Amino acid sequence: MKIVIAGAGEVGTHLAKMLTNEDHDIVLMDSDADKLRNISDQLDLLTVTGSANSFIDLHNADVYKADLLIAVTPYEERNILACIMAKEMGVKKAVARINNGEYLLPQNKEKIKKMGVDELFYPESLAGKEVASSVKQVGTRQLIEFSGGKLILMGIKIRENAPIQNKTFEELATYDTKIHAVAINRFGKNIIPHGKDYIRNGDIIFFITTRDYQNKVYELTGKEIFPVKKIMILGASRIAQKTIERLGDHYRIKIIEIDKEKSLEVADRYNNVMVIHGDGRNLDLLKEERIERMDAFIAVTGNSETNILSCHLAKKMGIRRTVAEVENIDFMAIAEDMDIGSLVNKKLIAASYIYKYTLGAEIAQAKCLTASEAEVFEFIAKENSKITSATLKDLSLPVDLTVGGFIRNGEGFVAKGNTLIQPGDKVVIFALPSGIKDLTKYFK
Repeated sequence: MKIVIAGAGEVGTHLAKMLTNEDHDIVLMDSDADKLRNISDQLDLLTVTGSANSFIDLHNADVYKADLLIAVTPYEERNILACIMAKEMGVKKAVARINNGEYLLPQNKEKIKKMGVDELFYPESLAGKEVASSVKQVGTRQLIEFSGGKLILMGIKIRENAPIQNKTFEELATYDTKIHAVAINRFGKNIIPHGKDYIRNGDIIFFITTRDYQNKVYELTGKEIFPVKKIMILGASRIAQKTIERLGDHYRIKIIEIDKEKSLEVADRYNNVMVIHGDGRNLDLLKEERIERMDAFIAVTGNSETNILSCHLAKKMGIRRTVAEVENIDFMAIAEDMDIGSLVNKKLIAASYIYKYTLGAEIAQAKCLTASEAEVFEFIAKENSKITSATLKDLSLPVDLTVGGFIRNGEGFVAKGNTLIQPGDKVVIFALPSGIKDLTKYFK
């Protein structure tokens, strides 16, 4: 597939890195020649210095030959206009990053689609959804739902109290056939487990199961589930606001924001939220606002260091559920080592959202796993596709990917060796970066 990416920021660069590993023909476009030069030294792609809103520069990027334009500059007007221009020039599909939720309203989204923009995505809204989910699902580092929760993927950190610690995955399989461990994150490295592998203290294990067996996973991993009612949020950012909207009126929420104007704006917008104007890095202020009484603490200031350190502090003060926005990708592994709870990176979330448009097969969902380059996908099996030709054990799937489960006739099932995927099934697959390029041949 020929793909033009307009914007060499962190989202665009991360996408370029993912896609060049899969033998796509990538053109990365940006007005900053120095930035492009640094990227081209690391990745095998073509770079074009120019503006996403210039017909000449788009032509020089061969957008008229492209299958997909991904416009991810920091400016939504530029992204939308670039998609409209590229569609006029002949690109097959165009996707734009936006910074305004108003465009996602059904009546507005349809109008923009008619103008030539096939898909809009709002990173802060996607991140807010992820943060809200992390707060609601205590006990997990990451929880992903497939087909409205028919199957779920749970990423859980193993502690010394976990009954399955030091057990092999063969032994785990004997506990319950409705639970499938599809991956391990160990010291920042992802592993697809085999029967003789051991579960170790500190591992993050990714389980596929159904909603009915979620509590069984918590039991096996020694997780105590507790209600979350009182939440403190550090930073009144757009992610914070989207999180509040996702959480609804079922929680008592307190926001601490250092900017007075933003504090007043958010206080006026949300009647069910208490807004404190102050510096959340001030320990005395946190104590004054009774941080120790909170059930959850969310740090979404936009400054990775502040978010990491404040969540670390909240953990020390007894907060059991913490979520940090970590936008600096280089800090993700450090934050995980500090054991501060769930991590959210809007750039990675956005990249996963766009990524599904680059795959040749029909795909319902693609998600990047936290602090990892691995991905989990929800593919739709087609008639006569390779995935339906034999049982999973007879398909000789590559070692760097595994089928976790499938949804058939509205019901979720955990995959087994003798599972035969049928046309129309939604299939949940976990893949390491080296295995992603092999995926589509099974679903075309």
